[in-house]
Amino acid sequence: MPPAAKPSGTVTRFAPSPTGDLHLGHAYSALFAAEAAAREGGSFLLRIEDIDVTRCRPEIEARNLEDLRWLGLDWPEPVRRQSEHFADYQAALDRLGEMGLLYRCYLSRRELNETLSAPHGAPETAPTDTDRLLSDEERAKREEEGASFALRLRMARAMERTGPLTWHDRGKGAQQARPEIFGDVVLARRDIPTSYHLSVTLDDALQGVTLVTRGEDLFEATHIHRLLQALLGLPVPDYQHHGLLRDMTGKRLAKRHQSAAIRDLRAEGLTPEEVRGMAVPDRFVE
Repeated sequence: MPPAAKPSGTVTRFAPSPTGDLHLGHAYSALFAAEAAAREGGSFLLRIEDIDVTRCRPEIEARNLEDLRWLGLDWPEPVRRQSEHFADYQAALDRLGEMGLLYRCYLSRRELNETLSAPHGAPETAPTDTDRLLSDEERAKREEEGASFALRLRMARAMERTGPLTWHDRGKGAQQARPEIFGDVVLARRDIPTSYHLSVTLDDALQGVTLVTRGEDLFEATHIHRLLQALLGLPVPDYQHHGLLRDMTGKRLAKRHQSAAIRDLRAEGLTPEEVRGMAVPDRFVE
């Protein structure tokens, strides 16, 4: 799993998932990353996060790239597509498995929610040691039947191995890593052999990313990424979590709500300059 040749200077990235058309929030995030790299004399990379091969489609990826180029962005080729690098993620999982940090959880999401929920339906704690919620007989039965499973990181053991960890956010300063708030986080599933947390952490290291810029909604995820960096011996980049664009109800823009798609704005005759001017964090979008 040798690292790719690393660009010099500050290296940022924008990493869309091709499950739908990009909206103004994506435009802001991509422009934010590109401008940060340009300001610090570095490089801006594009990565395609398509680990869910059932939902990510090549035609959507092509539209996403076209929209980004229309906005005036460019990036070095080749673009890293996560679906082409499952072997990298498996190698990382193998290393974690050799450390005794992974286990299979055969409980479905519904079963897990029912088991861990308080009487009024709110989970009392993050899931931990979920493999022990089934009897040995039931777990062996599900394994023999080829049942679906989630591959989880045994959080307490992982944190014992690393000790206290910190990371730096350019907006909020020094941060104490608190991955325990997620419990035994899922790092892969039977049908998807990696997770966002594992693939993004490994990709940033392999691509030489030195500044991770992304929305503030992903701030807490950084606690997990810092833990994985320590476990796998990966470099630790700086982070900068920016504000979000929201709809008129105050909810962040999302693909599933068809929020202010760049392609629709293009079809209405707006120029790239006008669309870039609309991509402002904490702005309400109709």
